[in-house]
Amino acid sequence: GQSYEIRMLDNRKLGELPEINGKLVKSIFRVVFHDRRLQYTEHQQLEGWRWNRPGDRILDIDIPMSVGIIDPRANPTQLNTVGSVPWQRSHRKLTCPQVHCISTEFTLRKHGGEKGVPFRVQIDTFRENESGEYTEHLHSASCQIKVFKPKGADRKQKTDREKMEKRTPHEKEKYQPSYETTILTEVS
Repeated sequence: GQSYEIRMLDNRKLGELPEINGKLVKSIFRVVFHDRRLQYTEHQQLEGWRWNRPGDRILDIDIPMSVGIIDPRANPTQLNTVGSVPWQRSHRKLTCPQVHCISTEFTLRKHGGEKGVPFRVQIDTFRENESGEYTEHLHSASCQIKVFKPKGADRKQKTDREKMEKRTPHEKEKYQPSYETTILTEVS
């Protein structure tokens, strides 16, 4: 339920796609499974979650916290998607998605300390075609996330820090440093 800020920027090179200047584009936000094995059973996993949490959604947009988006719409049948987030590329955009499930809801229950499955937040952006439909794909980007309850997240960060401190400098080089912000990776 915590809101995360996603700033959407127009990073086109000068002269690239001039036909969309001043026009609206539409972005679709999704939370999907990062692991291939769960991607194959995503429909069954989401139906199981829907059965256990009737009326709830996996993903929403915190509209009061968002800036520069117009009329976001969630399809009631797609719990993990918020589509129709139109925005103008020339204006400042800040979208605040909220994930309403935790990573351990999709793991087999053991004796506590479940690892939790990684999710991926993916944003697909489209432009309008001649018919006024947003079907022409412009860009896709994503980043991996894990969602825990607040105390669980604090505990996980603490144990991860402790594990990293025990590693040798040579072993630490294999890992990406942590940052205040995450730049989403382009999806091909």
